[in-house]
Amino acid sequence: MTKREEYAYLSGIIAPVVTPFTDGGALDEDAFRAQAKFIMNAGVQGISPGGSTGEGCAIHDEERVRMIEIIKEENDRNIPIVAGIIRHSTRDALKAGLECRKAGASALMVTPIQYLGGTDMDGNYRYYQAISDVVQMPVIIYNVVPQNIVSPESAYEMLRGIEYLLGIKQSTGGVHSFMAMQQKCGREGMIYAATDELPYTTYEMGADGEIAAILGLFPELSVKIWNLYKQGKAEEGIRLQRLVYNVWMSITGSQFPRRLKAALDCIGRGCGGALAPLGYASETEYTQIRNALKPYFEYEKGEK
Repeated sequence: MTKREEYAYLSGIIAPVVTPFTDGGALDEDAFRAQAKFIMNAGVQGISPGGSTGEGCAIHDEERVRMIEIIKEENDRNIPIVAGIIRHSTRDALKAGLECRKAGASALMVTPIQYLGGTDMDGNYRYYQAISDVVQMPVIIYNVVPQNIVSPESAYEMLRGIEYLLGIKQSTGGVHSFMAMQQKCGREGMIYAATDELPYTTYEMGADGEIAAILGLFPELSVKIWNLYKQGKAEEGIRLQRLVYNVWMSITGSQFPRRLKAALDCIGRGCGGALAPLGYASETEYTQIRNALKPYFEYEKGEK
């Protein structure tokens, strides 16, 4: 059995979920539960706490564990839980991975080392090999670190050589880098899109699914776009992609978690600001997001 066959259950819309915090900087469990329930009730194929959308570089390991536990309590359809791990050493990644497995995660989405330029390709191989050997559960490379990019050639070697490595979430370089990764590695494992503004386009380019911040903001719409692709309804899929594009372009960039939370606030799912020092979006940012959301609100009004 190929990895693509073995892990086919991890295809589709795997929606990241934000991490709400109290004003004191603690995990807001009630707000997190509400966000996770909303996403899962929208019909997504999976859910992902603890990635960059969830401010995973800053959360404590015990907070990630608690989020997995809360998702399991609300996970009536038993969809996969893909736990994000953003740590700066093999030691800390192994600790987090073992705790995720014990808590009931289905798979891990692990970012390459990034501190002080990350490591070289041999170091990346050792990193993911260690996680596979010790944690022994499915692992997705979250290819997002500009100073430590995993090339298609390196990904190919890792997919062929590391037992539990199932695929790549391609988050850097836009559609050109996605295509390069898909062409080189598409037969060896699952290739996930993370080009938030062009979901339908990346599906047509061969994505096995998507793990991207926009999915947690618009889970129902995102599932609809995925289904339109599956049904071959390109015209409608592209039309809805235009809605996504405008909103995402008002959110993307540095410090995006606070703008994503501002967008959630604008659509009635507010859960506070980002963890300090990011805090809350500025009024200028709020204005940009509100303006970008106007076509989305018109679409929602028409749907009702």
